[in-house]
Parts: sequence; C-alpha cells; structure tokens
Amino acid sequence: MSEALIAHYQALLAAHGPGAKAVQWADAETQTARFAVLCGIAPKLGRVLDVGCGLGHLHAFLKANGHGGSYHGVDIVPEFVAHANAAMADDPDAQASLVAPDAPLPACDYALLSGVFNNRMEDNWGFMTHTLRRMWDAAEEGIAFNAMTSHVDYHDDGLYYVDPMEVFAFCKRELGGHPTLRHDYALRPDGFPFEFAIYVRKRPASPLG
Repeated sequence: MSEALIAHYQALLAAHGPGAKAVQWADAETQTARFAVLCGIAPKLGRVLDVGCGLGHLHAFLKANGHGGSYHGVDIVPEFVAHANAAMADDPDAQASLVAPDAPLPACDYALLSGVFNNRMEDNWGFMTHTLRRMWDAAEEGIAFNAMTSHVDYHDDGLYYVDPMEVFAFCKRELGGHPTLRHDYALRPDGFPFEFAIYVRKRPASPLG
C-alpha cells in the first residue's frame, strides 16, 4: 500500500505543483484551518513533530504565527521531503526526513498529524492505531490529529470515515493520556463538520485553558 500511496502523491505533486492540492487538500484556506485546530492543543508547542508533513506547509503556518520552537517533519514521499527542506532552508531549527513505516519517530514535545488517515486502505484502523502509538511514544507532552467523521450524509468511496467515539475510546484506553474530542468546527464559514480532531495530553489541561 505504501508504494501505491507514494505514487499517488507523486502524481498529485506533478499535476499541481507544491501547493495544497499536492497533499490532497481542496485549497490552502481549509488546510490552514486544520493547522489552526491542531495547534490549539497548547499555547506553546516547543519541539513540533509533523507526521505526514507533505511539503512542510505546517512549518510555514507555525512561523507565521510566532512559533519559537523547532520543527521536524517526516513523510514517506521523497519528493515531499526534498521540497520541504528546500522551503525551510533558512530556518536552522527546521528539517524534514523520510520515515519508514515501523521506525521510531523523532522525539518531540507535541506530535501533530493532518490528513494522514483519510485515504482508504486495507486496514485503516490498524494503520491509525499503530501510527498513534508511535506518535505517543515520541511525544513528551501530547499529540493532536484529525480524521474524517462517520457522522456525515455522504461518503466518498476512496476515503476512510471513522466513528470519533471509537477513536476517543482507543486513546483513553490504550494511550492512557487525557484526550479531548473536537467535533465542533467547520473548515468554511458556511460548512458542515465532516471531520474531527483529537488532542491527547500526557498531563491534564487546566480548566481555565
């Protein structure tokens, strides 16, 4: 499956260039909206690990919003990693690297993941839970990720939709942290919440935010 997925994204990059559509988002605005939700896990993110970093667009978002920590993106697509490193060449605290499916992830404070769970594959649940365990092992403070919700009235056969409560239960039961489920946001002002995000912190959040 990884070879087919790599080829899929290589084709998108060749067709669209290094923008949001190369990483299978409709446009930069919705991609940025997802970043904002994920970064809501903490006011200061410290060392950020971007799992499935694509072209390093999260790095640009972080820098534009005053992020003062380091950034490490990992991806399985060589062309994405090359583009990301070129785009981040002026930041000595940023890098992107290839990652193997079972290799430990680089240590970080927060591990973030956007869109990696969306494509349908042979064992989506197994891939999701395996990836979340790897992120949890790498993170000192917590993880944040998104996925397509099963609570929709239309399904694209090529995408994976999952019950957010099942994912929440897995995080609480298997990771052992303090999960927060967000199913309240739309990516456009007049849109419908067709995805969800989960934060899992290793320490409880303050009741005052």
